Amino acid sequence: MRYLSVAEVAKKWGISERSVRNYCANERIPGAFITGKTWNIPEDAVKPARINKKNTEPETVLEVLRDEMVHNISGGLYHKTQIELAYNSNHMEGSRLTHDQTRYIFETNTVGADEGVLHVDDIIETSNHFRCMDKIIQKAEIKLTEKFIKELHLILKSGTSDSKVSWFAVGDYKKRPNEVGGMTTTLPENVGSEMKSLISKYNALSEVTLDDILDFHVKFERIHPFQDGNGRIGRLIMFKECLKHDIVPFIIEDDMKIFYYRGLSEWDNEKGYLTDTCLAAQDKYKSYLDYFRIKY
Repeated sequence: MRYLSVAEVAKKWGISERSVRNYCANERIPGAFITGKTWNIPEDAVKPARINKKNTEPETVLEVLRDEMVHNISGGLYHKTQIELAYNSNHMEGSRLTHDQTRYIFETNTVGADEGVLHVDDIIETSNHFRCMDKIIQKAEIKLTEKFIKELHLILKSGTSDSKVSWFAVGDYKKRPNEVGGMTTTLPENVGSEMKSLISKYNALSEVTLDDILDFHVKFERIHPFQDGNGRIGRLIMFKECLKHDIVPFIIEDDMKIFYYRGLSEWDNEKGYLTDTCLAAQDKYKSYLDYFRIKY
């Protein structure tokens, strides 16, 4: 008997790898067995019949987020995630909007200006970040591609002052060299090839773990493919990949940024710095799930 991998079966049946793993874990594919972290699936296995879930409650974190987004439910996990992720990720990159102002933009599409001068770009990028998150939730199961990543950047930076600069290349890779934290990054002429290689190697993994997602993130940030917005796009990608692979997602909060940046810079020497920071952030998100009584 020849056995296929999760990736091979997913391609054969035209479904996501996550769905195949769920079928295996729920014993819906006769003869499938696991070795280490890898599922082995009989070559002649038949795709299980789809269960009608119209009248069932959403079960996974992704299903809850998607359900609440589609039905415009306020005060739940989707609402909480949108505000916390947009506020913290933008604040790490210099946004001066307060948490309340971020919440007002999400809830009412307005912003209070009682606390001093507001930067238009901060408002636009906050609103755009909400749209990026919706895209992540809608497309969580798809494989990462350059096109998808560029679409996120286009959404995030559209309408900003940067988008009015001809060389800035909103929705495309950078045209000018840039640095991050005083460190050099991939030169513009090499970004395309390095991104293709990074994405190809990541998508070739048979089983994706949190460590794999963090490793991708570190390498993405070192390439720094866009002129600006790399940190926010990178953190959105991490959230998406956690949802795709049934890993509890996390939000790096602004007060954790020192540890987060240290983790990025020290990844090659000590992976524990970044891993521990993200696990702490994951514990915080688990507290949200516990509050809203969502299984994980």
